[in-house]
Amino acid sequence: MFERLQEVEEKHSQVQEQLSDPSVTSDLEKLKELGQLNAELERLVIPYRRYKKAMEEAKSARELLKKETDSEMRKMIEQEIEAQEESAGKLEEELKLLLVPKDPRDEKDVIVEVKAGEGGDESALFAGDLFRLYQRLAERRGWKFEVLSSDPSDVGGFRNVTFAVKGKGGVYSQLKHEAGVHRVQRVPATESQGRIHTSAAGVLVFPEAEEVEVQIDLNDLRIDVFRSSGPGGQSVNTTDSAVRITHLPTDTVVTCQDEKSQLQNREKAMRILRARLYQVELERQERERADERRSQVRTVDRSEKIRTYNYPQNRVTDHRVGVSIHNLPEVMEGNIDQFLEALASKERSDKLNQPA
Repeated sequence: MFERLQEVEEKHSQVQEQLSDPSVTSDLEKLKELGQLNAELERLVIPYRRYKKAMEEAKSARELLKKETDSEMRKMIEQEIEAQEESAGKLEEELKLLLVPKDPRDEKDVIVEVKAGEGGDESALFAGDLFRLYQRLAERRGWKFEVLSSDPSDVGGFRNVTFAVKGKGGVYSQLKHEAGVHRVQRVPATESQGRIHTSAAGVLVFPEAEEVEVQIDLNDLRIDVFRSSGPGGQSVNTTDSAVRITHLPTDTVVTCQDEKSQLQNREKAMRILRARLYQVELERQERERADERRSQVRTVDRSEKIRTYNYPQNRVTDHRVGVSIHNLPEVMEGNIDQFLEALASKERSDKLNQPA
């Protein structure tokens, strides 16, 4: 680890020299590029220098302790050594986390799909609850929330709903761990006997892809237009505005019918398709690097749950990190920060423990 940090410090010194070079300061593009690199390197260099200073102070204090005979002075020096070593230890842990490789997708916006699963009407209602949970979370974070496609259930909620979330601070890094099977235990509104039912909904989270990141050959697409069948305004149901796009090589199908305009539905469908194909390509690359890794989409299809929402016990438990929150209404209002922080911490820890 320290060899890597030494290399980073040397690189930082080189960048500092370049930033003071007149030929660079007159080149705005180069100056911007070096400025960004300098800021990235300083995330490691500043705590590394503080770590080295703490270690040097502790070393000097130990040398002084060897020569000191006064008991009171020795006690003060020993306390100083302890404080510097404690500071160095904390900085070392911080540096370990900073050296964890970043997921290049973390800064991206996302497209999220919530799908009803086992449980019939109750599952659709729960899918609607999860949709509102993420909508509230976006409001709390100041993120932009946009519905791209929806298939409402007759009893409320959704059989399937897809939405985009955009914002600062790396939306994908915050929401990627939401992918998986979410289970609910409660008495459904349609249950006359008061019995507790268990149902589930699946959540998929895709980093939103730019057009330059996913090249789609129009010859690989079959585009069908049809009349919207869902609830909506007058023109939605009376014109052929709904769009279904099939990517023939992968048999990926995307349908959008929420907008009145066929063009708007087509644009939204292409956004979803790009995100799905981008995810497929990323998963292919990940399988080549590590066959044991499971893709996000397959995780959603597995029977095991990632989180349980238990209404009778007013408890929500994330099974991956063993964290429970005993305030279900607050969770359903989008307050899932405790889960997100625990999952991010687990991800960092897992990466630190991976063999080099």
